[in-house]
Amino acid sequence: MIRILRNLARLVVILRTLGRHDALFARELMDVAPGLGMLARLLSRRDVPGRPGQRLAAALTELGPSFIKLGQVMSTRSDVVGDQIAADLAQLQDRLPPFPAEEVRRIIESEFGVPVEELFESFDPTPTAAASIAQVHFAVLPRDAWPAAPGEAGGSGEGVRHGAPGYGLVSEAEDDIHRREVAVKVLRPRIEEAFRKDLDLFRWLSSLALWLQPRLRRLKPAQVVETFADTVKLEMDLRMEAAAASELRANFAGDDTFKVPQVDWDRTSRRVLTLQRIRGFKIDETESMRGAGIDPDLVLARASAAFFNQVFRDGFFHADLHPGNSFIDLQGNIVAIDFGIMGRVDRATRTYLADMLLGFLNGDYRRVAEVHFQAGYVPPHQSMETFTQACRAIGEPLLNKPLHEISIGRLLAQLFEVTERFEMETQPQLLLLQKSMITAEGVGRILNPDINMWELARPLIEEWMRENRGPEARLAEDLAGALRTLRALPGAVRQTEHAARTINEAGLRLHPETIALFLEAYGAKRQRMIWRLWIATMAVLALLAWALG
Repeated sequence: MIRILRNLARLVVILRTLGRHDALFARELMDVAPGLGMLARLLSRRDVPGRPGQRLAAALTELGPSFIKLGQVMSTRSDVVGDQIAADLAQLQDRLPPFPAEEVRRIIESEFGVPVEELFESFDPTPTAAASIAQVHFAVLPRDAWPAAPGEAGGSGEGVRHGAPGYGLVSEAEDDIHRREVAVKVLRPRIEEAFRKDLDLFRWLSSLALWLQPRLRRLKPAQVVETFADTVKLEMDLRMEAAAASELRANFAGDDTFKVPQVDWDRTSRRVLTLQRIRGFKIDETESMRGAGIDPDLVLARASAAFFNQVFRDGFFHADLHPGNSFIDLQGNIVAIDFGIMGRVDRATRTYLADMLLGFLNGDYRRVAEVHFQAGYVPPHQSMETFTQACRAIGEPLLNKPLHEISIGRLLAQLFEVTERFEMETQPQLLLLQKSMITAEGVGRILNPDINMWELARPLIEEWMRENRGPEARLAEDLAGALRTLRALPGAVRQTEHAARTINEAGLRLHPETIALFLEAYGAKRQRMIWRLWIATMAVLALLAWALG
């Protein structure tokens, strides 16, 4: 009862806030739930400017951290909220007032058990960025801590902004300090409890919505909430973000065109993350780049190659590389920060993506349809010809546009719009990738609006296809599969022998509940058999009576 009352009180606040921003989507609700649509219409203002997604983003920002994060997760679900609303929600900025420096010190010292002065030579109490989950402070490591190599890009936390036109022309003492500079990310106090309460509210609201209107099931509210819960769970442990940064850094070892800050594991824990601090330009500061002699077209080519390598080569990609998380050093190399949202795609999905992208770029819509059926995304009972026609309807308009105006992210969004018509199951990893593609395309157009970054990556995709889809690659894959089977065979044989020996020595023992289920099933089956025997007997007797009569 307490839970219901608490959630009802919070629900009133949510409805008032959404209504004040005209973000209750009254018209859309009228189509699926007329009663809720009428209530939404009564609560909504009529004079609020902006698109529906912009109004929703403003309301979520006012409702606080949990709702901001929920909006960011919803921005990856264009299949649920639509393409335009997803794009508007992707612009949500989770900047909040900072929490006091005393709390920062308390959290750090409780995590490591020593004073801040023992961990850092200096620590700036003024945060450089404050977001919904954590805030970031700059610090300098002691001289005996790990040093970054000269010229190596460091890292920072969320939203660090500072140019460095002249960096490198410093004294030896200043250069020594630069190599020891770090950014320290600290979780907000009591943030776990705040999110726990809101997650309970979101789960309750999703179940309430389905109970009131089962037709809302197609929007998958429970699945959206669980996706959000999984995301928050990872972000609440900064060791997971550190591990993501470390893995991405290892994937690009030896490639200076895309850099990832080094993790200071000695000063990283569940609530504290310490990374090298970076110095450079934000990736959208094109005029500053040109002033430093950096060609934005070169940066765009490197961004395209880095995205390809993350998705196709490694199957592990940074899913939130907006301009605030991408910096350019003085050599024109890209440096990424903020690794709270990462995506993975397995080998089968990468193959599907390569086939699908090349099919659309080449106008081969039959091939696009075939890869969807081969991947199992479209059920086999659907019509290949009709789905090919749908792919043509999506891709053909692209052929009439200049290459630089083609958006692969938008193309994927339109492709997801036909999922319900062809009974395609939602693929969460592709939705996250689609969001990342749209973000990457936006950055690409800032760097040079006349160049399509996917065309720059096309040779890399085709080369990957030759290496991974040719006869030699398929033979190697078949041999690897056979080898895995051979390796697993002895274990399977041992397990079979053990099971047979156990049954032979001790008999087959069943759990009491299993026995009860067997008896119940047997009783029902026996009852059906008796009825069938009785009916058959009566039929035979009736037939004999008719024959003898």
